[in-house]
Order: sequence, then structure tokens, then C-alpha cells
Amino acid sequence: MIVIGGGLAGLAAGVALADSGWRVRLFEQRPFLGGRATSYVLPDGEHVDNCQHVTLGCCANLEDFYRRISASGKIKFFDRLLFLDPQGRRGEIKAGVLPAPFHFTGAFASFAPLTLLDKLSIARAMLHIIQHQGQPPELHVAGGITMLEWLRLRRQTQGAIDRFWRVVLVSALDEELHRTDARFGVDVFWKAFLLNSRGYRMGVPAVPLSHLYDGCKSEIERRGGEVVLRAPIRGLKLESGQLAGVRLDESREESADAYVFAIPHAALAELLPESLRQADPSLSHLDKIKTSPITGVHFWFDHIVMDEPFLTLLDTTTQWVFNKTALYGRPVGGFTEASGSEKNRQYLQLVISASYDLLQKSREEIIDLCLAEVRHALPKARDAQLLKATVIKEAAATFSPEPGVDRWRPAQTTKIPGLFLAGDWTQTGWPATMEGAVRSGYLAAEALLRTSGTPKTFLQPDLAPDGFIQMWLGNPRRAKR
Repeated sequence: MIVIGGGLAGLAAGVALADSGWRVRLFEQRPFLGGRATSYVLPDGEHVDNCQHVTLGCCANLEDFYRRISASGKIKFFDRLLFLDPQGRRGEIKAGVLPAPFHFTGAFASFAPLTLLDKLSIARAMLHIIQHQGQPPELHVAGGITMLEWLRLRRQTQGAIDRFWRVVLVSALDEELHRTDARFGVDVFWKAFLLNSRGYRMGVPAVPLSHLYDGCKSEIERRGGEVVLRAPIRGLKLESGQLAGVRLDESREESADAYVFAIPHAALAELLPESLRQADPSLSHLDKIKTSPITGVHFWFDHIVMDEPFLTLLDTTTQWVFNKTALYGRPVGGFTEASGSEKNRQYLQLVISASYDLLQKSREEIIDLCLAEVRHALPKARDAQLLKATVIKEAAATFSPEPGVDRWRPAQTTKIPGLFLAGDWTQTGWPATMEGAVRSGYLAAEALLRTSGTPKTFLQPDLAPDGFIQMWLGNPRRAKR
């Protein structure tokens, strides 16, 4: 069988199918694996992630995928999330001694950037989510409502919206609140912050992203498969109206018993001929799925300016600052041995999700803006020399989780014999996350195996409830299929 696309969705499908005895041939157009969640090397040898990607404790399928490819040890987990406002007031999210859903009570009470009225309004909204087990009835009106509409319906203060809900959700969903389906937003808080006291724990790669996928290639190859890089698909071969193969460069053709297309929805729409779109109406609406951008800004300073592994900034364009030097546990530049001056250097990566306002700005404008914010937030950066900087814009980083988007997301099984789909934009029950991408790959593998008469389950159940939530809900719910 053939997998088209070496991002997380394609890799998850490929590894699962190889583990099931299929000979997998995976074709990726880039010279590296990982898709949008990968890294590359600058001319000076520095590894740069195209955007910082993280996992959460509630991402059960991503955790399973890392285990399958022996990458679990490359993820560092943290149970403390630190926030800083322009006035220098700090707040943290960290589970305390109380059971779920009250495990954040102590941290929330002392969260300095929020006023008492902000906290009371947030508490009311959280209790409403708990009361309805993550499914408040107002979320299911025809056409859906935006997260901002839901927050106003729940009488949230502007401070709570700006300094709590927006901070968490724009980063998690890569979209502004007025463009986000409230179902996705509420689900983030239900699964990551309320259902289980460990769901919020953040896992950050301790290696460049491309190094996470070393095990994927070996897993596929040791089972007789192959991974081919720099192999873009140029077209499809049809016979009697059915998919019979794929065309690559230099008139090369490859065929298989089944195909998993794990490429962005816009790329798939361009690749599919009209006859196949007519054969499966769900493939005719891919152009209705919109995208949203992410911008990554990378700074290298001549000395240490930040001690925390990562930090969330409030009321600024910059949303997250990741201390890559500390996370990687090595000197700047990637050397195992470094001179005294190199050991004192520091590499920070900044992340701005839903960065629509930055798309038209120049590299210099973005660097100046973000550097000013970093120097305001980190006093040690004010007298530090910026050695170099780079900006990476991903204009179509994720699909936009706007209200009603699910009606355009196709299933992993199509009406075209032998054609299966994977990608976070397919029907997964999740928004555009690494967890959603892995779920789609597992679901595509399951669909293919069902069709072949050898069914097997890969999809992992959601993180089980604990504390009072477990007592209230009873038996842990299985992941929705």
C-alpha cells in the first residue's frame, strides 16, 4: 500500500499499517519527515523548528504514537505553566492537592494578572461546563456559535476573555475567538483542565522536531517497507474511472492495492480530478475549509536572558516564549562542546498563533516588534546583544475551526475504492492539533484494515476522568469514533 505525505497523519497511518503486516511505501515531497511539525538546519548548523509544537497530557493518541516510534523519551513534561503581564505580575497554572475538577483552585486564587471579578466569571463558566459534562446545550444550535459569543453569553468579563480564555484557546486552536466554534473551545477546557488533573501537563520536545521521527522510517523499513523523500506526487492514474496509481517526477508511476492520502486539504483538492470528486461528494467541499496562520520568531542572544523553560506573555503580540537552549539541554549552535562564550548564549523561540496581522509585515518589522516585547518582559534581555534572528511564517498552518466546519470535513473512508484520507482536517472529533493528526492516521489505518477484512483498533481512549469527575461520571468514557 502507498501513503502519500510524511506529516504526522501519514506517519501514524504508515507505522500502524506496517505494524499490521502491510508493506508500506511512503512518499514525501520534502527532504524530511514531519510535515508542518518539523525542523530544518540553518547554514550555520542551528536546528530551527518551523513552529514550536507541544503536546498535553490529554493527547492519548499522540502519546501512543511517540511510544510506537520510541520517541517518548524525547519529550519533556512540565506541570507548571507560567504567565506574565506587562506590569510584571505573574500567574501560574499548576495542579494542587485537591482532586479534579478543583485541582487548580489554589493556583487560580493567586493568579495575579486576573481581578477577583475576572476569576468569579471564569469560575461560573467552568461550573457550567462541569454541570453539562463538557457539552453545554447552547453549543449545539444550528450553525454553531463562536467562542466569543459563548463567552459573552456566559457573562465573562473583558479581563477574563483577554487574559485567560483567549490566551489559552488561540494557542491551542490557532484561531481568534470570534472565528472559533465554541464546541472546540469548551472541549479544550473540559479535556485538558477539568476532566483529569493531569490533562493540562505540557510536553515539549527536547530535540529538534525532525529528530522525533527517526523511528518512523526505521519502523516502516524493518517491516519491508520504504520511505521515499523528495518524491512529490504530480498526478493520479485512472483506469475505467478508478484510481490505479500515482504519478511522480520523470514519468515514474507507482501503484498499490490501497492508498492513504495524508496531504493538506488544499493540495488534495488540486490533485483530485473532477471524476473522483463527483464519485464522492464529500471531496467537493474541501475548498470550504479555511486556514489560519502561525508565525515563529527566533532570537539568539549573547547571554542568558531567561531562566524558565517557557513563558506565556499577556496583552502582547508575542504569545509564548520557549527557552530552546534549556529545553535542548545543550549550548547554542548544536555543539556538544562549546567555548565559554558560546555556553552563555541563549536561543529563544517565540510563537504567535492566528497571526493574521503579521502576514503583511516585513521580517524587520516583526523582529522589532517582538524584540521590544521580549525586552520589556525579560529585564536581562535589555542589555543583551541580539546575535541573529529569523522569522518563519506559516500562512496556512492549520485549518480554521470556525463554526460549522465539521460539515465540510470528510471521513477517512471515501466512496472511491482503495482511497483513504488522513489529516487533522478530516473527521477526527478534534481540531487542528498533533493529536488530531495522529487520530486521523490511526482512523485511516483502521478503515483500510476493515475494508481488507482484517479489522484492528489503533485509536486510544481519551484520558480517563479522575477525582470527583470520575465519581460523578462513573466508568471512563471511551474515545468517540
